[in-house]
Amino acid sequence: MNNKRTAVVLFQLGGPDSLEAIEPFLYNLFMDPDIINFPGAFLARKSFAKFISSRRSVKVAENYKQIGGKSPILDLTQLQASALEVILRSRNINVHVFIAMRYWHPNTEEAVKKIRSGGFEQAILLPLYPHFSKATTLSSVNEWERQAKKHQCVIPIKSVCCYPNQPLFIEAFVENINVALTRFQNIATTDIDLVFSAHGVPLSYIRHGDPYQLQIEETVRCVIKRGKWNSPHTLCYQSKVGPIKWLKPSLLDTIEHFNSKGRKYLLIIPIAFVTDHIETLHEINIDARRHAMTHGIHQFELTPALNDHPKFIQCLADLVQEQLELGSHPHSCETLWRNHVDRPIPAHCPWITSQVVKDKLKEIPRT
Repeated sequence: MNNKRTAVVLFQLGGPDSLEAIEPFLYNLFMDPDIINFPGAFLARKSFAKFISSRRSVKVAENYKQIGGKSPILDLTQLQASALEVILRSRNINVHVFIAMRYWHPNTEEAVKKIRSGGFEQAILLPLYPHFSKATTLSSVNEWERQAKKHQCVIPIKSVCCYPNQPLFIEAFVENINVALTRFQNIATTDIDLVFSAHGVPLSYIRHGDPYQLQIEETVRCVIKRGKWNSPHTLCYQSKVGPIKWLKPSLLDTIEHFNSKGRKYLLIIPIAFVTDHIETLHEINIDARRHAMTHGIHQFELTPALNDHPKFIQCLADLVQEQLELGSHPHSCETLWRNHVDRPIPAHCPWITSQVVKDKLKEIPRT
């Protein structure tokens, strides 16, 4: 392995670090062309983002007040970055880990400036989104490319696409679930439902080649296979916004369904989130918990996000090391799709959107 001075860039969503930061954070979110994109959007995006962020900020601020007045995502990501850097350096890799938040500080532009001025010879882009989506990984990659071009950061780049079935990633989930199951005292495991909750995306994303749903399902399949529990499980989605159709079923509908079937013991597993933030700490642990208690659920438990779980950090380190050793990124989206060719071609993935690759994929027999 070469020992070039390497920058590892952790892509993450970001979150407001104060109540005052909520409105500008939301403004940045709704300004993202990979999120808000419709005919003529480039003309209306600024006014739309300003209107929506101003309108939503008051309600969102109330939610943040209930979890401490800010998002913990930066603090948790810094723990992940520090732990990752320690492991990589212990492997004699000359590395520094940077954080590039998509919608708040430290943002991508700040990371690019530091890397450009820091004498780095190469960079590894590592999304803290294990499952590829145009709303997360692709958005972060596009922002990186814009900022790198703007600031003339021209060092070689290697990118991790996704890692929905990375063994250590799966192991970390299994360990968290095993710990959480001990909270159910004198309850048969067959009476406990494992409820995997993932952030939803619009159905149009999936139809047009976003591999997110397939990758979420793959993670759930691997976790269940490795865990060997005799508890039933289900997958649902959360965080829907707007009137358009999103992935179903929703978390709240799922809770109601279990109550109607006499299933009263739920363990919620946030399968798409690697750091705790508003979607886990408030949407699940406060809103969904309240919903469950008012709909007859007897016990509602939540596993933490992976945060700085040692096996998850080892997973990230292995992903970086693989990039350095392979010299190119494996097409994880394509690899998984080859086993599910009845699903749409993962055309949103920037590493397999060339017409040559699409034509090659179309040649695979759909049997």
